[in-house]
Formats: sequence, structure tokens, C-alpha cells
Amino acid sequence: MRHLIDIAVVGAGAIGRTHIHTLSQMSGVRLAALVDPAAPAIALADEIGIPCFASVDDLINSGRANAAIVATPNETHLPVSEMFLRAGIPVLLEKPVAESLSSALQLLAVAEETRVPLLVGHHRRHNPIIRAAHQAIRSGRIGDLVMATVTCSLAKDAGYFDAPWRRRPGAGGPLLINLVHEIDLLRHFFGEIATVQAISSNARRGLPVEDTAAVCLAFKAGGLATLCISDAAAGPWAWDLTAGENLARFPAHDASAHHYAGSRAGLSLPDLTLWEPEAEPNWTRALRPSKLPVIQADPYEVQIAHFADLVRRKAEPLVSARDATANLIVLDAISAAADSGRAVTVDLSPLQSISPSQNKDGTVQ
Repeated sequence: MRHLIDIAVVGAGAIGRTHIHTLSQMSGVRLAALVDPAAPAIALADEIGIPCFASVDDLINSGRANAAIVATPNETHLPVSEMFLRAGIPVLLEKPVAESLSSALQLLAVAEETRVPLLVGHHRRHNPIIRAAHQAIRSGRIGDLVMATVTCSLAKDAGYFDAPWRRRPGAGGPLLINLVHEIDLLRHFFGEIATVQAISSNARRGLPVEDTAAVCLAFKAGGLATLCISDAAAGPWAWDLTAGENLARFPAHDASAHHYAGSRAGLSLPDLTLWEPEAEPNWTRALRPSKLPVIQADPYEVQIAHFADLVRRKAEPLVSARDATANLIVLDAISAAADSGRAVTVDLSPLQSISPSQNKDGTVQ
């Protein structure tokens, strides 16, 4: 029988509570403790009947958890995760991997040094919808990527910005908080990004961070993509508002937010509609729509099940710190492009400074 994994959640904000709820629905894992000194977190822990620690040190010293989910503000990801990794405690770290490339590279180095499992929480990768789309794209169903259009319209309420970090450059803003998901999926589907161009604006809210941005991407393998994102724009055209991943927080509208057009066919998400021609593509002839088959599952549950396999050392991270750091490099390039008004090359060479750990037989860990 598999041993029960005791998991602590660090940070009882919105995403932390999503993980808390998810853990309560699963077998084989157990919510062991919270780490959050705030009064609402203490009250929640009392309600659930688990301890709430004021610090990560207190949790580690208690020995109550053999794994941790880190759902704290971006700038704390490095110090909090490093404490767990050096204590030999596997970590599921919410995205983005860190608030800066420097911090991300430091965390990657710690992960490679300790060889303790670190999974970055790009939960969409665990969604069966994404897995079905990835299989269709990789198998050539849409042909070569020609263009992709991704829209993310999120009308966030004023109370969302009561948390100071959501207004702070390097931590807040939809580019870092939300767009990182879209960048991760585009890299997952179509490979590395060569260059980016971008325009951003804070005109709607007037905060020190952007509220709206438009981004153009060119892929190394060919093809172009556009991304338009805003946390001040009303509309259902966003993955969060269409995919039904977290119905406790977001409604699921009958709309699509991602559109991929290839040399053979088109694909929209999250509805998984494949648009194929009867013969060779021809704009004067109708396309035939069909739905790609999928067995629905909660991506947060699938992600934690995968994390449990990592804790048991039965798998490798689906989204590693190295992969997540590449996403951060792309985001930095987008910010630089928005600031300069020029195209910026995506340079992944900093990742080469951190050598992957190797097993005794020389294979990469």
C-alpha cells in the first residue's frame, strides 16, 4: 500500500486555498499544516483542524510534512523553496518560478545541487484538454504552425489589488501573473520562441504595473503568434473563464480563447474543435469541424497526483525549474520589448550556466 503523503500549504491566499480544497478531495495525500501568520489563515486552520505555523522554519522543525506546496508572493519563491529543498522536502511551487531571472537561476542551482524534486505549478499542462491538443499538434493534425492567436480578458475587481505585491513591478501585472501560462503553453505546443515584440499600458488603472499588453512572438521553427491580455477588460475570452478548471473561483463560458491555424487545419481551445478541409486547404471551401476526444479531469488534482509521484521518486517533473525559468526569460524579453519599442531576441543561454544533475551512469537527472 502506498504511504500517505503529508503536504503543507505555504500561503493561504486564493491559489493556496485552491490547493487546500484540492487536497481535501484526494486520496493518498493529506493536508498536514498551513504556514501563514495572517489571521484569516489561522482561522482557516482552526476550522479544518490542522496546525498553522508562523514560519517555514517552524514547520520544518515540527516534522509534520514530507512535502510542501508554496503559494506565496513571487519574491518569496526563492527563499521559501530553498529552505524546503535544503531540508530534503519536495516542493510544488506556484508559477512564476521566481520574481526575477537571477532568483530563478539561483533556485535552479539549488534544485540541481540538492536533487530534491521541484515541480513548478503550470497546472494547465496537466489538463486533459491541453494533453489532447498537444497530441493532435505533435502528430501533425494541423500541419505546421502558421499562426496562433491567444486572448486573455480578465476584469479583475478593485479588491484584488489590495494586496500590495499585485501593484508592485517585478511581482504584479498580468504579464507576470497571467501571461506566463500562455507563454508556457505556446512553448509546450510549438517549441522555443526566437523573438518578441510588445506594447504595454497602465492607462486603465494607473498602477505602477501594466494592466494591458499586446505581444507578437516568432518561433524558431517558424510561425507567428499574437497574445492580447488585460486585467481591466471585460469579456469571456480567457482560458480561466472558459476552461472550467476552477469553478469555485471562475465561471465557464461557452467561448474559445486560443486559436491555432496550421498549414493543414485549425484548432480552438478549450473547446478542442478541429477544423479540417475535405481535401487540400482552400479558403473558398468549407472546413469540417469535429471535437477531439478527451476524458475530463481536474488539472489541480492531476497535478498533485503527479507531485505525489515525484515525492515517491517515481517520475520526473512535467514542468521543471529549468523549463519554468525559460518561461521567465521570455517574459523578460517581452517586458524589454515593451519598454524599448523594438523586437527583442529571446536568449536562453543563461540556462547553460546551470548544469543538469547527472546520475552515476551519466544520464541527466
